Amino acid sequence: MRGRYESWFLSARDAEPGRPPRALWIRHTRHAYEDADPGGGALWCTVFDPAAGGGPAAVKESAVRADARCGADGFRGEARARGRMAEWELAVAGGGAAELRHLRPGLLYRTPIPRTKLVAPVPDGVVSGHVVVDGVVVDVMSWRATVGHNWGREHAEKWVWLHAAGFPDAPEVWLELALARVRVAGALTPWIANGAVFLGGRRFRLGGVGHVPGVRVVAAAGRLEAIVPGRGIEVRVAADADLDQTVAFTYAGTVPGDDRTALHAGLASVRLGVRRPGRASAELATVAGGAYELGGRELDAGGVPLQPYPDP
Repeated sequence: MRGRYESWFLSARDAEPGRPPRALWIRHTRHAYEDADPGGGALWCTVFDPAAGGGPAAVKESAVRADARCGADGFRGEARARGRMAEWELAVAGGGAAELRHLRPGLLYRTPIPRTKLVAPVPDGVVSGHVVVDGVVVDVMSWRATVGHNWGREHAEKWVWLHAAGFPDAPEVWLELALARVRVAGALTPWIANGAVFLGGRRFRLGGVGHVPGVRVVAAAGRLEAIVPGRGIEVRVAADADLDQTVAFTYAGTVPGDDRTALHAGLASVRLGVRRPGRASAELATVAGGAYELGGRELDAGGVPLQPYPDP
């Protein structure tokens, strides 16, 4: 574990038409610096509820609790810090979607590069249970959800993570996309894409090493535009997020001082265009049905204040 980190995270939204949209983001992390004994970690909880007024409600405790639980079937934990308190008990149903292993070829899970590995044990599911933040109970009843698991020795120099579902015209469709620029031998790579889109009862792989030249990305606080080719498919994605409903956290590196900043928006609007040879193009949109995370070193946060929860 020394010089490594590992995280499990749950992202879920209640974005049904006719109801005020809400979202949650739960993250369990363990890490160890290069010069420290293993065993550190943090528990994170963020609730996005614009109708309640104010920005996201966020709590993070730098601790490892023996009774905390995280995995493909659910999350349980609590966090207390700076006079705030959150606790959660959430069960995840997988919805029948098989695990998504983002990296292609699969050999990359056994090589030193990339230094971060990512899978989605539940790329499309539902979550039920409850979250309590500062005494306010949020009942979670069959919210559309995804569970992610990542680990490694170093965060990417810059990254984007986007998940979207709940498209009104195609409720079965989901998109899971990871974009990253990493340093190799001191040089910064172009954007590398990995992920999948589920469409018409079929999962299409996106990105991979062979498709790097076709990837186009413009990413900033609250805004993403990307073109990502895949095998027999190309997707064009635009995501927009209200910066007032975006939270900024520090992601600790495995070497002291090698931290990153992450901006996470749990209620992003996503427009998805799909092109397939010999098929008519498809255009889909979801309002508040996406989660958009932008991270990197010396990131322009667009004025979003950094949460006051540093790692030890």
